[in-house]
Amino acid sequence: MNKRKTVTVTQTGSPINRLAAQRATLVGLGLNKMHRTRTLEDTPAVRGMIAKVAHLLRVEEK
Repeated sequence: MNKRKTVTVTQTGSPINRLAAQRATLVGLGLNKMHRTRTLEDTPAVRGMIAKVAHLLRVEEK
């Protein structure tokens, strides 16, 4: 069985007064309200999105 690595992200910062690209990145990650949590597959694309809005997230690696 192939076990995929995942990363859990929780939104800790508000998208209010942020650039439109940062708001869109949060939506792309499946986050749009404070304290929402998503478990995502750990891919380079997801890592790039996390890096773009790292100041608004808490990241836990699994």
